[in-house]
Amino acid sequence: MKEIRISIDRGGTFTDVYAHCKAHDPPAIILKLLSVDPANYDDAPTEGIRRVLSHFSGSVILKGTLLDLSNVESIRMGTTVATNALLERKGDRVAFLVTKGFGNILDIGQQARPSIFDLTISKLNTLYDSVFEIDERVTMEEYSEDPDPVQLKAADDTDLVQGTTGETVRILKRIDITQVQAVLNEIKFSGITSLAISFMHSYVFPAHEETVARLARNMGFDVSVSSEIQPAIKLVSRANSATADAYLSPITARYVQNIGKGFKGGLKAVGDRLLFMQSDGGLTSWSKFSGLKAILSGPAGGVVGYSQTSYDHNESNSGKKVPILGFDMGGTSTDVSRYDGMLSHIFETTTAQITIQSPQLDINTVAAGGGSILAWRNGLFVVGPESASAHPGPACYRKGGPLTVTDANLFLGRLLPEEFPCIFGPEENLPLDREVVRTKFEVITAIINADKRAADPKYHIDITPEEVALGFLIVANEAMCRPIRTLTEGKGYIASAHNLASFGGAGGQHACSVAANLGINRVIIHKYSAILSAYGMALADVVHEVQRPESAAFTAKSLVGLRARLEALKQECIYEISQQDFNSAAIEVEMYLNIRYKGTETSLMVGVGPVDTFEAIQTSFEAQHFQQFGFSLERDLLVNDIRCRGVGKSKTSNGKSPYTELATVAKVPLTTREIKRVYFENTGWVDAAVFRIEALTPGAQVTGPAMIIDKTQTIVVTPRSVATALEEHVVIDLNFQSSSSPNEDVSDKIDPIMLSVFGHRFMSIAEQMGQTLQKTSISTNIKERLDFSCALFSPDGGLVANAPHIPVHLGSMSSAVGYQKSYWGKKLYPGDVLMCNHPAYGGSHLPDITIITPVFHPDDSNQIIFWTAARGHHSDIGGITAGSMPPFSKEIWEEGATIEAFKIVKNGVFDETGAVDLLYTQPSKYPGCTGSRSLKDSISDLKAQIAANNKGINLITQVIKDFGLCTVQRYMFAIQENAEQSVRNLLKKFYQKFAGVPLEAQEQIDDGTPINLEITINGETGDAVFDFTGTGPQVYGNLNAPKSITSSAILYVLRSLISVDIPLNQGCLRPITIKIPTGTLLSPSKGAATVGGNVETSQRITDTVLKAFQVMGASQGTCNNLTFGFGGEELPDGSIKPGFGYYETIAGGAGAGDGWDGQSGVQVHMTNTRSTDPEIFEKRYPVILREFSFRKGSGGNGKYNGGDGVIRDIEFRVPVQVSILSERRTTAPYGMGGGQPGAKGRNLWMRKVNTEDEWEVVSIGGKNTCKVSTGDRIIIQTPGGGGFGATGQVAESGLSKRQNNFDSTKFIPRASGSVAERTFLGEGSA
Repeated sequence: MKEIRISIDRGGTFTDVYAHCKAHDPPAIILKLLSVDPANYDDAPTEGIRRVLSHFSGSVILKGTLLDLSNVESIRMGTTVATNALLERKGDRVAFLVTKGFGNILDIGQQARPSIFDLTISKLNTLYDSVFEIDERVTMEEYSEDPDPVQLKAADDTDLVQGTTGETVRILKRIDITQVQAVLNEIKFSGITSLAISFMHSYVFPAHEETVARLARNMGFDVSVSSEIQPAIKLVSRANSATADAYLSPITARYVQNIGKGFKGGLKAVGDRLLFMQSDGGLTSWSKFSGLKAILSGPAGGVVGYSQTSYDHNESNSGKKVPILGFDMGGTSTDVSRYDGMLSHIFETTTAQITIQSPQLDINTVAAGGGSILAWRNGLFVVGPESASAHPGPACYRKGGPLTVTDANLFLGRLLPEEFPCIFGPEENLPLDREVVRTKFEVITAIINADKRAADPKYHIDITPEEVALGFLIVANEAMCRPIRTLTEGKGYIASAHNLASFGGAGGQHACSVAANLGINRVIIHKYSAILSAYGMALADVVHEVQRPESAAFTAKSLVGLRARLEALKQECIYEISQQDFNSAAIEVEMYLNIRYKGTETSLMVGVGPVDTFEAIQTSFEAQHFQQFGFSLERDLLVNDIRCRGVGKSKTSNGKSPYTELATVAKVPLTTREIKRVYFENTGWVDAAVFRIEALTPGAQVTGPAMIIDKTQTIVVTPRSVATALEEHVVIDLNFQSSSSPNEDVSDKIDPIMLSVFGHRFMSIAEQMGQTLQKTSISTNIKERLDFSCALFSPDGGLVANAPHIPVHLGSMSSAVGYQKSYWGKKLYPGDVLMCNHPAYGGSHLPDITIITPVFHPDDSNQIIFWTAARGHHSDIGGITAGSMPPFSKEIWEEGATIEAFKIVKNGVFDETGAVDLLYTQPSKYPGCTGSRSLKDSISDLKAQIAANNKGINLITQVIKDFGLCTVQRYMFAIQENAEQSVRNLLKKFYQKFAGVPLEAQEQIDDGTPINLEITINGETGDAVFDFTGTGPQVYGNLNAPKSITSSAILYVLRSLISVDIPLNQGCLRPITIKIPTGTLLSPSKGAATVGGNVETSQRITDTVLKAFQVMGASQGTCNNLTFGFGGEELPDGSIKPGFGYYETIAGGAGAGDGWDGQSGVQVHMTNTRSTDPEIFEKRYPVILREFSFRKGSGGNGKYNGGDGVIRDIEFRVPVQVSILSERRTTAPYGMGGGQPGAKGRNLWMRKVNTEDEWEVVSIGGKNTCKVSTGDRIIIQTPGGGGFGATGQVAESGLSKRQNNFDSTKFIPRASGSVAERTFLGEGSA
């Protein structure tokens, strides 16, 4: 009889094993092994199984013996093998086959750089060894922005076929089998055996991929086909998924095969009893386990573990089930997640800079774990993101490691050295070293006190080493709370309305503090919390998922066909799971429709029950949408995908409900004689009782301060909290001190610990504002390209926190707030919201509309206590051209609506009539101009901006409630002062570097207008004067840049030159005096055209400042602004011609610096906009993207080479008006230190002449508008970056060839869930 069930989590450092045999007493066994221990065993999981079988059989099974699994019911495993291979770039060699013209598509990706302030633009390598372009092509025949769509029939044209979604696909170039065969032979000869295939639109037309895959498999290749792996729109994500699968699956397959070698009869004898955990939280047979679905194999087990053991469907809190927040704190990072009765999945994530499409649990990794390094930097306590890793490890490991979170816990008595084995030191035979930790904390404390006294002569009260250690823990806890707030409050949930399920090796030491920080009253810790991932696998279900693309309106009529297709997928799921020894009674199938509003790109998975009506499903979607985004729309619904998740239910019981047991068990307060001294906030050193988990019987209660320990974990029970032992859990109820108002500190003292905490809080608010805006907006520019910024401002209008969205907005938003504050004076009242966009008054350019909300003191309607603001790029606000980015505008009215100051909301009422007048009626009064061509979207986006501001108000109001208004405002100003000091220190260093000599630079825009700069630095104070005297006059064109743009460029450069994170706020500009003569290019008149100043001149200002500092070669120096569209003009009958407008910016080459090559095909400096995916581009607009690739050789040569620009070749399928606004077409991006300049850009128009077979290529210059005909092509060749250092010099850095140097101390999140994805998007949004 098969009675033994084994679950294994093979982590990077340790392998955890949980096994159960009901015939044995006790039935369970737990093991913890080193994952790599070649002196004792070849494979940790196999060794774990050997020990389990030996334990339950009562006889020792010798090492090396083939294991007899006849008594084993199941082996369930999670592994980090795929995760580590992806992070460290140690997968198999892969050849990538892609549609012709897209050979560099995964190098370019979404064209955004990973971190906007990293001048080196450091990237991990792509996953493939070589790429081959296949000469095949299809496109979508219809386009969704068509104002007058015509229903097509595929039979009308032999090149038209019906795709899998029912949409019409045009075959432009059928696949050439001969070419494919030659390519496959070349790959075979190179020794590569793993292929990834991804062709344009294969999600809807997979035939070409299937043809190539069939040929390749017949030749013996392992093939990953994008349309098979995840048939969903987005070429970049789907191609990344295919390459990741090809890259990782051979690794996982060899790993599985290696495990099978240790079993009698091998894997065939094991059959489906060997299961692996997938990223979606479901198990699958070893034979179906793929690398792509293994990335979160380990963490997924933990989520299943706490969801099955810590959530009770019957528990209620005021009639509502209490959701759970998962808190998994390990050695290098912490994973956070949420469970409310159903596992939460996301379907596109970015892990290790690879964006993939595959169902994954929504797990978010934070750079704060036990091994996170502690640092005092620029006046702030900093925790991580660097980690001490396993080697050298924390300072207490006796290997010369740095101070870490673990050391802080040890120093404060929260870890007991005597409870750890003597495995530390060079010989791995010593206990944890408390003395070296004490010494290191004394050293860093002395540095902190010295710095504080130097910065503030009034600083007389020195901080103690204990306070320093505690301060780092407080900051670490705040860092971990920040993504939890985004995961909850950012999605419309209240963080405090959850319970916290803590697990992981370090979770118990921080759980109470994290819960208290979030206002959570209850912490639940399972007895197997230290190995919960392994235990979770014992509780997990076998899962088979199927998802298929759709393109259907959601109506009562279409639901009939959708149900039929869902039923087919359901039967597929049932069949696949039944093949794994499940009967029909044990199989459940969940069905979903992926629904969105028409005109938006945010879709939601909506469960579909067997009897749900159209109305019920629609109501469910609207309820979900309102929960997450706070609004509903009067729009048609569309279905993007259908999905079925088949579940083979686990036979393992998840044990007793902790809630039921807690309510019924008799409580017995305990005391103990074992006392240890522990340091807590507000109490200092106190006696804490120490209890052993195994000695606690159900009902035993421990009141904090206390510690509960066993061999694998330490649980810290904070003062006044009460821990209750249950049969399988420890439940800690926190006892908050009740207070009707905060105990406010009214002194002027600035606590460096609280300064660090408030830095996190303020940034969290700005981030959540951005998340709200992105989610609630309508337009492509804001929702998908994320062309927006959100920020929080102090009462005087100074910037406090700006989530890193758009560099060009950084300094200018505070100018806008300051102007509105001055303009309205005492005429602002509660319920007012302001709208503005004028460049002369703090705007950047007219399409960027800023919404500003003043927030008043609750007891004084005349006192503004802070401001929130959201700026977004609207796709069209009128003017002479579609997209409101005219290349030849001479006056500002030609660029669209101008708004100096307007109350968009007055006394809480949205003035839509006034908004329509400003955006549509007023612009159309000028000759040759129209009003907004996308008015409806703009109105919706304005409401989304207002919602984002309100989100910020709600969050900062809660902070004020917690700490008091005076305290919050004091730290608002203090965080600005901290940033100010960081910039002063930077400028002092440059003063020393250049021996006090003023720094000078000259650049010019393409028309020859000069930009002159002299920087004079005061070496004592760190003040600096940026003097632009000598800059040319205002131009009769649109490259004029208002003063706020110059402020933004200087702020961006200064922040980028500081190599570590600092608060990004108004303080950065306080040491700076900017002198710009009035009437010049950088200080134009009120009526001057400025649309190009924001996107083009801003780049040249940045190049000029960097040139003065002699940091790097120039980057491409342009945004390459391309717009096209039609419609918007008034017809003879008075109606408006329907149409559309599209706007994009295009990547180019980045400049090289001293130690790095410039990156190719990337957005630079003042922009970081993501590109629209090629498939979405063609589905939405009447275009064919013929090429998007590197412009090889366009980067300047040097000791370090500049990055290459790109070629973007667009064919138009209907007549449209196209406009280009670009720079660096007559002046090349400079090289630095002897490096060669990058190539200048070119804009070409390929048009028909007379007959269809005759073409001509015309250069249209840097700025032009043209009316293109059907079949015409616009080809943009963007500039390359300048080189650094003379050619021929030997590069000393490994970065010179863009080699991937994986650094184990550098934080790369293993799980990039919805929170991390939001951060990534935010940094790709300029």
